[in-house]
Amino acid sequence: MGRITGIKKEIVSLCMPTKWDLFTTQDTILFCHDIWDIACLQISFLLMFFETYRYYDLPFCSPDHVTEKKEALGEVLNGDRLVDAPYELNFREDRESTTICKKSLSEKDIAKLRDAVAKDYYFQMYYDDLPFWGFIGKVDKDNLDPSEYKYLLFKHIHFDIFYNDDRVIEISVQTDPNLTVDITEDKAVDVVFAYSVTWKNTDIPFEKRMEKYSKSSSLPQHLEIHWFSIINSCVTVLLLTGFLATILMRVLKNDFIKYSHDEESLEDQEETGWKYIHGDVFRFPKYRSLFSAVIGSGAQLLTLAMFIFLLALVGVFYPYNRGALFTALVVIYALTSGIAGYTATSFYLQLEGTNWVRNLLLTGCLFCGPLFLTFCFLNTVAIAYNATAALPFGTILVILLIWTLVTSPLLVLGGIAGKNSKTEFQAPCRTTKYPREIPQLPWYRGTVPQMAMAGFLPFSAIYIELYYIFASVWGHKIYTIYSILFIVFIILIIVTAFITVALTYFQLAVEDHEWWWRSVLCGGSTGIFIFFYCLYYYHARSDMSGFMQTSFFFGYMACICYGFFLMLGTVGFRASLLFVQHMYRSIKCE
Repeated sequence: MGRITGIKKEIVSLCMPTKWDLFTTQDTILFCHDIWDIACLQISFLLMFFETYRYYDLPFCSPDHVTEKKEALGEVLNGDRLVDAPYELNFREDRESTTICKKSLSEKDIAKLRDAVAKDYYFQMYYDDLPFWGFIGKVDKDNLDPSEYKYLLFKHIHFDIFYNDDRVIEISVQTDPNLTVDITEDKAVDVVFAYSVTWKNTDIPFEKRMEKYSKSSSLPQHLEIHWFSIINSCVTVLLLTGFLATILMRVLKNDFIKYSHDEESLEDQEETGWKYIHGDVFRFPKYRSLFSAVIGSGAQLLTLAMFIFLLALVGVFYPYNRGALFTALVVIYALTSGIAGYTATSFYLQLEGTNWVRNLLLTGCLFCGPLFLTFCFLNTVAIAYNATAALPFGTILVILLIWTLVTSPLLVLGGIAGKNSKTEFQAPCRTTKYPREIPQLPWYRGTVPQMAMAGFLPFSAIYIELYYIFASVWGHKIYTIYSILFIVFIILIIVTAFITVALTYFQLAVEDHEWWWRSVLCGGSTGIFIFFYCLYYYHARSDMSGFMQTSFFFGYMACICYGFFLMLGTVGFRASLLFVQHMYRSIKCE
């Protein structure tokens, strides 16, 4: 039983049980009648992002009664659909050419299988929570003319299972290229599907059996690239810090000295620079409700990211702990909604807003709204394709209940707490009644050029690590070096804060006092760069094709980039606000 999943093309995959007890030679594996006493070979689809299908959508041997495994929320969101496989793998019992079934394939079946082979479908199985993969066929391309390609279906599978004492340590699957069926032509054929099993002893302890799945990301050459990425990012941080320390702070020091002269020495001088706009710099921004909602949502997403990294560093997301990441994302996002409500409402009231209830509703929908609309569209696409990425009605109902019974109440409670906090905005300078006119500025001082400048440095600090993340999420590979990823994330936060502070100073120095929204846009512009990287990755690094794969890739990546925009925009604004408050506290403003 399996599933079809794909990044390059569509793919098939099979899965196995979640529990393993001690086995003797009498213990048999027979369609998972009792998963506590028997090891089950089960089939499923792994990643909801890919174009994944159930294994029995293809005309393979199937039992009379297919038993489906009950799955947790994260597994369903992950696209897993575990069912029993038609293989009996008795503990330490070898098998030679055991027939599963003899199947008569019609012309329609042959055409469906040939299409799967041409698109590089592969299956994935799980045995005692150990995943393994295998292609269902191959294309013989000895002849250069595509019209002469031969499409071959594997009819025999061989399992190599390694054990230590009474524990299963490793499992792999092999296909014999000599035991194939030619399905090049549309004609009915009888196929005998069979398998064999070989058990081998190994010295690898049970505690280390998952290490082989994480070796690919920790190979010396890969670690060297990871550390090069970190060194590159650290150099960026040091250069930026040095720039701020040697130039920006020196300029500020000179400004402080100049502005601290007594009144007599300033009588004959005209005020210029950032002190000249002290009566406007703390003028509240336009669309303050939306602004507060952005800050609240960004604070929640930043908290979510920190909790996810904490769980990753303590080992919760070990290789193929199926669905753990998605479960954590849903639960932690729901539990941190109170942070969004408190932050947005308290800040909105600091900005002298009046309709805090509407602001709270906007905060709750700012990120969830686009995500929900994207999900509805993509889930409809998955249903049309009959893919396992389509969530069952029960799972959708569970998510809606979590949002209704957990997310929304906590959001409201956070909003009420923010309303009752009664904190006031700390502005070192009084704001004048009428705003000053902003002088005519050159084009490179505009919002878009500043966003491009602000997003480039943080993106350059993370782009190497982005490749491995994309390869993990969309390339069906495993990412396990969470410590390095966490370091890169911290560097991203620091660089975003520094570059936004620097650009905010330059903006104020030319007497442009509308820095509030600019700091958010400049801080969050890294999310736009990440989306441009998605375009590059799709065309240059992946072989994804078709409407479903394209829509899933760009749909969910657009939501992720939007989340980065909100999160980093909040970081940029908070850093700029602290900097601006410090600047104007350091001088005497009348």
